[in-house]
Amino acid sequence: MPTDPFDPFTPALDLAAAVRRRELGPVELAEGYLRRADRLDPVLNAFCFRDDGAVLAAARAAERRVLAARAGERLPPFLGVPLPVKDLADVAGWPTTYGSLATPREPAAATDPAVGRLLAAGFVPMGKTTTSEFGALPFTESPALGVTRNPWDTDRTPGGSSSGAGAAVAAALAPLAHAEDGGGSIRIPASCTGLVGLKPTRGRVAGATVLVEGLATSGAVTRTVEDTAAVLDALARHDPGSWWSPPDPARPYAAALEQAPPTGLRIGHLTDSPVDGIAVDPACRTAVDAALRALEHAGHHLVDTPLPLPPAAELVAAFTAVWNTGAAAVPLTDPELVEPHNRALREAAHAVDSWAYARAVQSAQRLSRRLVEGFLAGFDLLVTPTMACLPPRIGAWRTGTAADPGAAVRNSYPMGVFTSVFNVTGQPAISLPLHRDAATGLPVGVQLVAAPWREDLLLQVARTLEEALPWAGHRPPVGR
Repeated sequence: MPTDPFDPFTPALDLAAAVRRRELGPVELAEGYLRRADRLDPVLNAFCFRDDGAVLAAARAAERRVLAARAGERLPPFLGVPLPVKDLADVAGWPTTYGSLATPREPAAATDPAVGRLLAAGFVPMGKTTTSEFGALPFTESPALGVTRNPWDTDRTPGGSSSGAGAAVAAALAPLAHAEDGGGSIRIPASCTGLVGLKPTRGRVAGATVLVEGLATSGAVTRTVEDTAAVLDALARHDPGSWWSPPDPARPYAAALEQAPPTGLRIGHLTDSPVDGIAVDPACRTAVDAALRALEHAGHHLVDTPLPLPPAAELVAAFTAVWNTGAAAVPLTDPELVEPHNRALREAAHAVDSWAYARAVQSAQRLSRRLVEGFLAGFDLLVTPTMACLPPRIGAWRTGTAADPGAAVRNSYPMGVFTSVFNVTGQPAISLPLHRDAATGLPVGVQLVAAPWREDLLLQVARTLEEALPWAGHRPPVGR
């Protein structure tokens, strides 16, 4: 087996620092990760598009920039570090399939603004990673892109819809990866594969357009809280062309991690499913208990104030009315090739007129306001399981779909029941890999949720948990 010239599990910021010190070269990094992808991706299927020539050309350009830099010159924070991009976001010159057989394969004319900010931070684009069709489901098992597998157990899903991103980073085919989250699609794969995944506040990260009323946002899956903060600093830039884009943050998120951690916060907790009838796996409850004990030991106050959840039926109805339109802007060459569950979602969306859609959006906003106001009154942070289940086995979602394609979505509820609530409220939420299931060895994520715009607080407390319940030494069987 070939020996990697560097530890591929090294956090991205550490790799970038080694590049600036000229201890590692961007070309060396790119070649090392591409070799790992050659060796391991036939098992995982994390990448759906590679252009190794373009990757190496970008790495050589980064290397020239490093070598030409004068002493003390400020270079981009991630210069020379490889970054895969989820195949829902455009990269100029590369195709975007949206995980579908029904979409064109022509190269994109322009790069998505969020991806562009990552490239401006010095990342080397390293290809495209797999996603479920249109990002609609939390796994990738599709006619277009095949089955993406979990490096902790290849009979199980790595979650999704940022499936390839999670699998690639967990197995160290890349140091971190671009991802997107419209119902949990950053946090779910982070939980399934033992990574850190932050969904920023609604509007914090601007894209080309506002997607599904702001339910969806770009972000990344990473190994460390520090990498997550630095990536958010790259992404959270004011975009004057966007409908929703706040001013730049008052200070870098990375700077929040340099301060003394807060104490005395009110910590709420929710371990029962927000939707009736969904059982929560004992390992997921155990993970939350471990997080709560660590936070109490760190000087925070556990409170039993219940989260004022709205009636589940109302919340699901409002969410799905918006969610069903998620693929409205996706170009199609042959709608008949759309997967059955997405055809069902499109048909449901077409059955809702603009008046009813506007009422659903207003309903979602009213329900969200009630929940956020109760959150602010009751606590500073909320702790939940990221998912109600362990990573499901490949194909588990298919039960009942032959008779009813919509069953694919319902079968996914245990994966997204805790995450999607906070896409509706727009609050920042992060999944941390704080636990391992004793029976299977699988990672189990814990979700922390903060008030809107308080990513700084969320990251500070996430760092506290990273130090109390460290995960850096855990590596999956595939890629170890």
